[in-house]
Amino acid sequence: MSALQHHMHSKAGIHSDPRWHAVETRDRFADGAFVYAVLSTGIYCRPSCPSRKPRRAQVLFFRVPEDAERKGYRPCLRCRPAQAEQRDPKAAAVARVCQHIDTVLADPNSAGDESALKLRALASRAGISAHQLGRAFRRLMGITPRQYADALRMRRLKSRLKKGDDVTTALYDAGFGSSSRLYERAPQQLGMTPATYRRGGEGMQIRYTIAASPLGHVLVAATKRGISAIYLSENDATLESELRREYPRAQIERDRHGLENWVRQIVAHLRGREPRLDLPTDVQATAFQRRVWEELRRIPYGTTRTYTQVARAIGQPAAVRAVARACATNPVSIVVPCHRVVREDGSLAGYRWGISRKEALIAHESQHAASTKIAKR
Repeated sequence: MSALQHHMHSKAGIHSDPRWHAVETRDRFADGAFVYAVLSTGIYCRPSCPSRKPRRAQVLFFRVPEDAERKGYRPCLRCRPAQAEQRDPKAAAVARVCQHIDTVLADPNSAGDESALKLRALASRAGISAHQLGRAFRRLMGITPRQYADALRMRRLKSRLKKGDDVTTALYDAGFGSSSRLYERAPQQLGMTPATYRRGGEGMQIRYTIAASPLGHVLVAATKRGISAIYLSENDATLESELRREYPRAQIERDRHGLENWVRQIVAHLRGREPRLDLPTDVQATAFQRRVWEELRRIPYGTTRTYTQVARAIGQPAAVRAVARACATNPVSIVVPCHRVVREDGSLAGYRWGISRKEALIAHESQHAASTKIAKR
C-alpha cells in the first residue's frame, strides 16, 4: 500500500450544505447562526462543538435552540448551544432573518413577494443596518440573503418536481414569482430546464467509468463537452448510486473505454506522473464559482494557497467564506484542485472527500514537486 493509499480508509460523502461544512470544520463563526441535532444521541450542539463529529446521516439542522428543544432534543453540556447567541448578537440576527425567509417562502400568498426579501427590509426586521446584515450573513453563512432565498426556492422546486408536480404549479409553490425568474436561474442551479429535471434528466446522455487509483475508486462522468463529475469512494456501488440519484431517468451508460484517455491522465496525475492537468470540463456553476475554480486551477502543483489569498486573487477580498463554499461544492475536485486551499495558519479545513485524502494529496504533491526540483539540479 502506497503512502497516499494509507490515508484513504474512510469513505467520502457528498455534502455541499454550508452548514455541514461548518460542523465538519468546527467553525466558531457559525455559532448562533444554527444548531445541529444528532438523531442517535438526542442531543443538539453548536457548530464548533469539540465533541466527536457525527455521521451526516444522523444530523438535523435547526435555526435556533428552541426549535431543537421543541423536537425533544437536549442541549449539549459540553458546548452549551443555548448560550451561543449571547456570544455573537449578529449571529442571532442572522438566525432570525433565515427563519423569516423560511416563513415568507413557505407562505403561498407571499412567497413571490420580492419586497419582503430585500436586504433593507430584512435588516429592518433584524434591527441592524443593511450593511451590517450583509456582512454578518456572508461571514456566517458564506452566501448573501438573496442567495439563501434562491437556494430555498430551488430546493423546494426540486422536491415538488420529483414528486410529479407540473412545472407551473411547482414554480409558484416554490416561491418563484414568474416563470422567467425561474428559467434565468435554472441552468445554473438545476443543470437543465425544469421540465427536463422533472423527468429525472430524461434525454441527457452521460457516460461514466470507474477505475482504481491511489485514492481508492474514482468515477469519471462526462458529456460530449467534457468532464462533469469526479467521485471518490471505496465502493463502486456507492459511486454509481450517487450518479443515478440525481438523474434517475438520464441515459447513463458505463463506458469502459470511451473515457480511457481522461481517466488515464487523472490516475497518472494522482501518482505524480502528470503534474499538470488541463482537461475540459462541463459543469454547471454560478459566475462566482467559476471564477474561484479557475483560480484554483492556477495554483501550482505541490503548493497551497489560503482562502484569503484566493479571495484576493479574484478581486473579492471579503468573500473568504464564499470561496470556502465554492471549494466545498466543487464537483471535479481533481481537475479543479480545491485540496490545495488551506486555512491561514496552514491547517486543513474540510474537504469534500475527507480530510485524510486532502492531507495525503498535499503531502504527495509536495514530495513529488521537491523530488522534481532536486532531479533538475
